[in-house]
Formats: sequence, structure tokens, C-alpha cells
Amino acid sequence: MIPDMSHATDSVLYRDMFGTTEMRAIFSDRGLVQRWLDVEAALAQAEAEVGIVPADAAAKIKAAARVENINWEELSRGANLVGYPILSLVKQIEKATGPEAGKYIHWGATTQDIMDSANALQVRDARRLLTADLEKIIEKFASLAVVHRNTIMAGRTHGQQALPITFGYKLAVYVAELRRHQERLEATPKRCEFVEFAGAAGTLATVGEKGLDVQRRMAAILDLNVPPISWHTSRDGLAEFVCVLGMMASTLGKFAQEIALLQRTEIAEVEEGFVPGRGGSSTMPQKRNPIASEAIIGASKVVRQLVPAMLDAMLPDNERATGPWHTEWLALPEAAVLTHGIFHKTLEILNGLVIHPENMKRNLAISRGLINSEAVMIELAKSLGRQKAHDVVYKVSMRAVQSGKPLREELAAEPDVSKHLQMQEIDRLLDPASYTGLAAQMVDGVLRAGNLR
Repeated sequence: MIPDMSHATDSVLYRDMFGTTEMRAIFSDRGLVQRWLDVEAALAQAEAEVGIVPADAAAKIKAAARVENINWEELSRGANLVGYPILSLVKQIEKATGPEAGKYIHWGATTQDIMDSANALQVRDARRLLTADLEKIIEKFASLAVVHRNTIMAGRTHGQQALPITFGYKLAVYVAELRRHQERLEATPKRCEFVEFAGAAGTLATVGEKGLDVQRRMAAILDLNVPPISWHTSRDGLAEFVCVLGMMASTLGKFAQEIALLQRTEIAEVEEGFVPGRGGSSTMPQKRNPIASEAIIGASKVVRQLVPAMLDAMLPDNERATGPWHTEWLALPEAAVLTHGIFHKTLEILNGLVIHPENMKRNLAISRGLINSEAVMIELAKSLGRQKAHDVVYKVSMRAVQSGKPLREELAAEPDVSKHLQMQEIDRLLDPASYTGLAAQMVDGVLRAGNLR
């Protein structure tokens, strides 16, 4: 049978490039519908515990609330007819439990109660997956930062060589940024993993005084938090979760872009691990393209575009949205699946990353000393003052660029320099290893702060 999936995250061709089996399972039709059923079962159980519905009815509802009992064609027809899937779902559970128990299904609830609670379950389970893999990513970045704490390379600004840094410093920047994302991710449960049981307009009018007790029991059964008030039209929690996804995707997209840039033939300082046949060209046999990085860059762009969609969904009207809610149905699953795919591609890169310190050293030399011009300027400033020293070294540097001579030679020929600095001192100042600043200490500080060393 020819596959007929139309979306990349489900496509047989692309799904493993842009997502993972585990995250797809959470947001799959099967995963979503089972969570709807879990919420309906939890509602019945909670209402039985506070005396609203008979205990035996709750038990029968729970037994019937299994995705294996669902007629998918019927559920699809009902969803498309009504515009929402829960009415059709309830009818199927009612049929499976029988008329006596079935009349207590969905008691006091509204469609959005079930769907919002299921979304909260999806967010919780997605967060747990992301948290575990983010820890692995941070640990890998940290271990590489330790190994390359003192591996000197060219730091670049505006696409040009700037000053010497260490590769460990570059990696530690990502460690610090990802640790902040880790804190953000850890903070999301208290703001977006809420049960929803509020009734048609959010006031729990149908169940009266026991409504909040039911809500608390539902939350405990489902392992969700109790909201301070109904959140039918308060979508900030889900929006925040996707914003955090967008930030994480952006950081890892930046890393993937860095790898792609540093893997360029003319630079060749790092490269994705080689797998025979991977990253090849249909016409150029020599190509080893940064294919995992490219997938991350592309996916991260899409995740970022889903953030404003979720922010837009924060504007529902009155006590129930006429459209913005549906935006979440589209944006939340895609953002979660793509972000977890980005995580896995990042781990793939980190685990196979090939680093070429010899090429880093080679590239440090191509400016013929210009990369250390600031070091000369700062030392000369002790005699000439900063601005005068800057003007002198700028003049000499531009002369070196035009002549193609090493900066060392042009500095030696400049009276304003030679009268204050001996050649031995100039040679020391032009050594990249002498001017990495506090890069190594910063690596140590980041790792200590994160208890990673």
C-alpha cells in the first residue's frame, strides 16, 4: 500500500527526520483519544468518590474508556459533523457501558473540559520526554567543553575573525543557555499542567457545591495541578509552553547553524560524524553535507513560527473562543514533535561530532597576526594612551592587509610601536594562546554553576 500521509511529522519519508516515535505517540490520534477517555474515566471516578454518581457506574465507565473500543470512522464523522469530537466519543462510551451506567458519563462537563485536560496530559508527558533528553544534551555539551577547555580557535564577529577564543568556551555558552531553558521547562507544570473541569461557562453550575471537590479529585487521579479558576479562556499556560519550545528550538538551531558554518570546506574546524552514504549529493560524489544540522535549522524555523500562533490563541472571546482555540489543535502538536526531533538530531550531532584542532590552529594563522591586533593595541596603550594606540595599530593593520605582510613585520617597521615594544614582546602579544582572556575560567564557572563538574 502506498503511504498517503501529507504532513512531514507523520510522513513515512520525513517523520524521523523531523520528529520521534515517542513524541508522535503522545500527539497521535490514538494518544489523544486515549487521554480524552482517561479524563472521562477520571471525572466519573472523582464524582463517584464525592457521591455524585454511583460507584458501579464509574467502574463501568472506566472499564469502557479504552481506545480499543472506539469506532474511528464513527468518531471522525461525528467530529466533522458537530465540529468537536467529544459528543461522538461520549456516545460511544455510553453504548459500551450500557444505559444505566452510560447516563452518568460526562456528568457536569463540557467538551472543552475534556479536551483541555487531555492537552494538559499531553504537555506533561511531552515535558517529561523533553526534560530527559535536554539533560543528555547539556551533559554532552559540558563534557565536550571540558575536553576542549583550552583548544584555541578563532572567535568570529560579523562573519570575520575577531579574537582568539577556545572551543570549550564556545560550547560552554550553549551549556549556560540550555541550563536557563532547563529552568524554564521545569517551571511550566505549575502554570500549564492544569486539570479543566468547569462546565459550560466555567462556573461549575451543574454540580454545585461539590464541583471543586470533583475538580481536586480529578487532578489527583490524573496527576495534574488544580487551577485557581477555570481556564477556558486563559490560554497563557499552553502559550508559555510553546514559547519555551520555541526558545529551545532557537538555541539548538543556532548551534546547528554554527556547525554548518564551521564545516564549510574553507574552514573545516568541525564536522558532523561521517556515516557512509549520508549527506551525499546526487551528482557530486565528494559531498558530505551537514544533513542533521540542516534538518534542525529547518525545523527550528517552523517551531519559532508556531509561537506567534499560540500567542494569537490567547485572545478568545467572552467565555468560549470562536476560533482561537482551534489554533492550538494545530500548533501545539507540531511544536512538540518538531522540538523533540530537534533534540534527537542535536544528540546525534554531539555524539558523532568530529573536531579538528589542527584546522583551528591553521585558521588562526591565516590573518598573519591580525587576529591579535587588539592585544598589541592594549599593551601599547600603556605608553601612548588608548585612542592613540588604537589609531597607530589600526594604521599598521590596514597597511598589513594591503601589503600582505605579517603584522609582525609592519609593527616592527612602525616607529610609534618599535620605540615602546621590543620584538620579543611583539611576538608574545601576537601568540593567540596568550590572548584567550578568561575563556577557560568561564568554562569552569558555567560547569560549576550547573553542577556539571
